[in-house]
Amino acid sequence: MKYDERLDDRLDKFAEDERGRIAQARDWAGQLHAGKTRASGEPELAHLERVAAILAGMGMDADSVVAGLLHHAMEHAQADRPELERRFGGRVAALAAELASVASLKARNKTIHAADTLRKMLFAMTSDLRVIIVMLADKLDSMRTLRYLPPDDRKSIAADCLDVFAPLADRLGISWLKDELEDLALKEINREAYDQIKLLVAGKKAEREALLERARADLVAEAKAEGMQVEVMARAKHFYSIYQKMRRRAKGSDELYDLSGLRLLCGTETECYALVGIVHRLWKPVDGRFKDYIARPKANGYQSIHTTVLAYEDLPLEIQIRTRTMHDIAEFGVASHWLYKRGSSAEARRPEDLAVVRRLQDWASFLAAGDEFLSGIKAELLKDSIFVFTPKGDPIELPAGATPLDFAYAIHTSVGERTMAAKADGAIIPLDAQLRNTQVVDILTSATARPSVNWLNSVRTSRAKSKIRQWLVNNGLMSAPERAGARKRDERDDADRPRVIERRAEPEQEQRRPDSGDPAAVVDFRPYKPNEATDTATVGLRIAGAGNLMVRFAGCCKPAAGDRIVGYVSRGRGIVIHRAGCPNLPNISEFAERRVDVSWEVTPGLTRRYRVSAKRSDDLFSEIENAAKKNGGRLLEGRLEQEADGLSGSFTMAFSSADDAKVVERNLRNVPSILAIRRED
Repeated sequence: MKYDERLDDRLDKFAEDERGRIAQARDWAGQLHAGKTRASGEPELAHLERVAAILAGMGMDADSVVAGLLHHAMEHAQADRPELERRFGGRVAALAAELASVASLKARNKTIHAADTLRKMLFAMTSDLRVIIVMLADKLDSMRTLRYLPPDDRKSIAADCLDVFAPLADRLGISWLKDELEDLALKEINREAYDQIKLLVAGKKAEREALLERARADLVAEAKAEGMQVEVMARAKHFYSIYQKMRRRAKGSDELYDLSGLRLLCGTETECYALVGIVHRLWKPVDGRFKDYIARPKANGYQSIHTTVLAYEDLPLEIQIRTRTMHDIAEFGVASHWLYKRGSSAEARRPEDLAVVRRLQDWASFLAAGDEFLSGIKAELLKDSIFVFTPKGDPIELPAGATPLDFAYAIHTSVGERTMAAKADGAIIPLDAQLRNTQVVDILTSATARPSVNWLNSVRTSRAKSKIRQWLVNNGLMSAPERAGARKRDERDDADRPRVIERRAEPEQEQRRPDSGDPAAVVDFRPYKPNEATDTATVGLRIAGAGNLMVRFAGCCKPAAGDRIVGYVSRGRGIVIHRAGCPNLPNISEFAERRVDVSWEVTPGLTRRYRVSAKRSDDLFSEIENAAKKNGGRLLEGRLEQEADGLSGSFTMAFSSADDAKVVERNLRNVPSILAIRRED
């Protein structure tokens, strides 16, 4: 039988007994799949050998290579697990069984099939990452031979590859595999763009090679003068990244110059930073294009320093700087664990060290079903991440678009369930605000705070959604069958709720059963009256580039302290403040030209939240504000609801010091309308 010589070329690194097991697996695979061919007309065994060769080339262990040869054994050839275990051991049998479990899924529609496939893949990742690496190798060889399938099938398979498998390879840190999968998918999905980029790359090849060789020589000489041995490699951008850049920057092919770059490999982290100095001494760095992934690695374990400089004739040149071990991890990702297993490298990264793997292990208890699971995984696992910090400086990784509630549940379930408010970089922000990279986030908790159904619309992570639903079900605020339709029900109910309830769900509102009857009357405090003129100092606003100005708050959306807001210069009425999401903004003439940046002042000193019971009063908040103002207190926001025998609610105040707070608290107890008052935080 004729074997694929590429597999034989990659077997030298294995011990003699391991080579024997691989040969035995190849023989048995040939027997199992005898007479079977693929769409190309070639024997099934040829595909299996190529998959095994890819795995061996990645540095995977012998069990993975054997599993690559046998990954269709249980699915297509009806081999059973006991037989696999007898021939090749329990680990290979377990890998083959997981691969068959994922591949054999059938579903009613494509969405559910995709969700079930991903779910099985993720479960497999929590037990043995090699299952996913074998699957990715299988997908790569299938994409390389996609041309033999009908056009519609090719496009569908390429779309799945671009949507799921390439990002998954990226999250596992296997960069070369991600790049090739993306390029092969682009070739099927947009052949015109692929061919255009191919011509572009070929047309400027000589010019780029001359630039890179000149830069390489200068870098090697400078590094040698500093006593460093540096390996300089040319790095061509893959087609899909060029395609994305053309779309993102709205540039034509004739406007792209940075189609390639240089990669510098050295021995230590210290040398990496020394090389940055050499590069920036040789050429002027481009502002905003320096990224240090050594100090702050990506979630997939990637470490490197990226910088872009203006080289000869001011042509942009992208440069990456990393150690040789970092390079192996960057190229092979989690596979580098097996690459280094026989050696001893302090830098080798274990699969369980990666944030993405830790998150998948955590997900094993929180998997939902169908469409929601699929969209959640794509949003959280397969897209970009941000890093935010606790007040103590501990980094927390979250998916882009995550909110303070996601952060709170990432810290601990009990923190999430008692969340009352949040601060980012010292400023109070809404609980549904999208966090930004590198913010320092502080969660304010209360013993009386509780989750609400509305929180489900404010979180992005699967963990937070699952924990919120779990609490709501356990406390009778959501029945188990309602889980799948919770989001649609929330959106339907929004039209019937006062806007402020949607934005600020306080504990008493959250605990009201959906069927408890009409909501109680609600009174909200704001330090202004809608549509009436006031000044920025009085209401605690800051307008970029201006001092104290007269403003009006829009009556349509009624912004409250802490809401995301925007202002615009109104003809004859001064500056008008709206919520950032106000539906009336698109109807304002020339809004973009008249827009001004507006933000809430960061309240200095101390903030405290109080729970109050009071007699019926037409203006209780005015009484509270008058009692506080003369002693350095400031009412930030509040909410009252009518009860059968009076009013109850809560409010937040700011103070310059703890001494001022004591005086104000004493004054508040003397307000005639207040029956009882206590601190909540």
